[in-house]
Amino acid sequence: MKKLHRRVRDRVTGFVNDWSIPRQIAGQSVMSKAAESAQSRSLRPRLEQADRVGTSICPFCAVGCAQLVYAKDGRPLHIEGDPRSPVNQGTLCPKGAGTLGLLLSEKRINQVLYRAPYAKNWETRPLDWAMQRIAERVKQTRDETFVENLPDGTPVNHTLGIASLGGATLDNEENYLIKKLFGGGLGLVNIENQARI
Repeated sequence: MKKLHRRVRDRVTGFVNDWSIPRQIAGQSVMSKAAESAQSRSLRPRLEQADRVGTSICPFCAVGCAQLVYAKDGRPLHIEGDPRSPVNQGTLCPKGAGTLGLLLSEKRINQVLYRAPYAKNWETRPLDWAMQRIAERVKQTRDETFVENLPDGTPVNHTLGIASLGGATLDNEENYLIKKLFGGGLGLVNIENQARI
């Protein structure tokens, strides 16, 4: 029984000695080793495992926060704000801080899925096929709905058969190009951005 009491006493004493609160109460600075414990000293950051560090831009909004992407064997293992960026100076909002989850989610779709009209199932298609099909459908719709002049002869050169709804991740330059292509090039009237809705 004495052995058990001694073991319990030694364990409690060891815990109290390793616990940071008594050291801090005794006056040691929390900025020193007083805040450490045996467990915290053994912890290592995920970043030490990385064999590459790349840069990226957060995909969630048009602010354009810079990110550092740490990877091991070609797979991202941590993402944080890039302190060199004048935009975010190393900080990320909660959405940006969750970018790693977006990249590694099992539910993320990494291929083109197509469901034919009235079909019940999705089919996997090549990206080149999808891009070609989009281009063909846009051209066909524009050709069928393009109006050069109103009945009174007023030139309008537009189509109401196609609309564009941009996303909040587009920056000013991308929106400028979209407006030039869709408005000036294709004649779309309905050009809108999700950020305004």
